[in-house]
Amino acid sequence: MIAVNPMDGASVLATFGALGVLVVIFAESGLLVFGFFLPGDTLLFPAGVLCAGSAGQAPRLVLWQVLLCAAVGAVAGGQVGFLLGRHGGRALLARTSRRRVRETAARAEQLLARYGHGKALVIGRFVPMVRTVLHPAAGALGVPTRTFTVWQIVGGLLWSQSLVLAGYTLGASVPDIEAFLWPLVALVVVISLLPLLPLLTEARRARRDR
Repeated sequence: MIAVNPMDGASVLATFGALGVLVVIFAESGLLVFGFFLPGDTLLFPAGVLCAGSAGQAPRLVLWQVLLCAAVGAVAGGQVGFLLGRHGGRALLARTSRRRVRETAARAEQLLARYGHGKALVIGRFVPMVRTVLHPAAGALGVPTRTFTVWQIVGGLLWSQSLVLAGYTLGASVPDIEAFLWPLVALVVVISLLPLLPLLTEARRARRDR
């Protein structure tokens, strides 16, 4: 039996390839507590790199398959997360014992309030952990289904396809890119957290003014 760590992107890709991308991105995009700690950026970017191959080594994944699986997982997961939120999401968030999940849910609500539904759903896709909670939060807060569906598809496609293609482009143009892969992934994660800075600044200012 092959042991697979679902929180390790490299393990998922090595074992399941493009199908692993679909399943993990689906869960990470909307299954709330279960998907909260699964890889997203740290799965899509390396998957793109593996589609390009490296010097003297053929590609280990097929680009169109990874792009398709990433798109389906992101869009379907987001929609399922919304439906879960619409039907009991508030109660589920209230019952969770994980403080980190509750704090991230509060940030997701702040994101929706600050940027509006459309912009928040696109921006939130690029923010780790927030994107997992954002879709159930949108359902619980009563975001109109049509508005949510349109913008979560836009955000899901932009996020999933851009990260895979960024990895593929670097993998195809930079020799031995795999030696620098995890520092690059860390950089992607840091950049993706930047939209949260205004929210964190406002929260710190509010606590100081109390």
